[in-house]
Amino acid sequence: MTDNKCPRLLSASRNLKTFIWNGETNTFLGRTAVSWAKIVLYYVVFYAVLASFCACLFAVFWQTIDLEQPKWQLRESLIGTNPGIGFCPMPPKAISDSADSALIWTQPENIAYWYDTVNKFLEGYINPKNYGNVDKSCSFDRPASKGKFCPFKVESLDNCSPGKTDQKYGYPHKKPCVFLKLNKIFNWTPRVFNETSIDQLTDAEERATYRRMPEWLRNEIAITSDAHKRNMIWVSCEGERPLDVENIGPVQYSPGHGFPAYYFPFKNVKGYKPPIVAVKFDQPKLGVLISIECTVWAKNIFYDVKKAGGGSVHFKLMID
Repeated sequence: MTDNKCPRLLSASRNLKTFIWNGETNTFLGRTAVSWAKIVLYYVVFYAVLASFCACLFAVFWQTIDLEQPKWQLRESLIGTNPGIGFCPMPPKAISDSADSALIWTQPENIAYWYDTVNKFLEGYINPKNYGNVDKSCSFDRPASKGKFCPFKVESLDNCSPGKTDQKYGYPHKKPCVFLKLNKIFNWTPRVFNETSIDQLTDAEERATYRRMPEWLRNEIAITSDAHKRNMIWVSCEGERPLDVENIGPVQYSPGHGFPAYYFPFKNVKGYKPPIVAVKFDQPKLGVLISIECTVWAKNIFYDVKKAGGGSVHFKLMID
């Protein structure tokens, strides 16, 4: 059987060598040089035409794209006109996977995590990049000039600022600061509640929203004598249930009770950073889980009490 196999192997080897290069017909892999030249030329031309066609399509498509602003905005976009609100610090993955993705649970062994997370969040505010388009003269009666943006200064966070808290934001002292900011929606301009009384409102929906505001916030608006300084997206943070209201303790807001309207609208100006409101919980009850809802108030921010989303954010606080 071995003797019979050898001739077959030799024959197969010769056939393979002949297929690769046949000296009698001068063919390589079954094709002559002319045949190879034709097929290579065909594919070169084919792929060159295909690449040119794709390049033309991309060039036409590129003309429809504006790198400075989205084509579909506000009601025409998927984001819509109702901004959401986010908070920092978010819990570590170990807690969010096993318990609650919105639980701020401070313990002696994990204090560093919370203020380190805040420091990362504030890094862009503490060390902003200079693009030469900052309008430093912004104020309540003077928004940013065209092509520029109003800078947010972390020093204005007062008792929650990095300097006054040694970049630990009250967490070692069981007086944590939670930082809120609105999600960016291109070209969205807030319609603020700057009326000092519900009698000044004529729209039924606006009157209903005004009534839902906490009484202390309505009083805060009323006692703000400067009409320009009432141009705010107001913020309130309260316990969700009566027991949470008892346990939450005093709450401080800085730089003020909301987001100044002169930071809006967002125009995608390079270097822009959205404003922040720091909420400091001065004396939360220790060892108790406190459910908190923070709400932003404006005439064109709408609420759905049946589901979470635009206009409010929920988180839980537990200080061991």
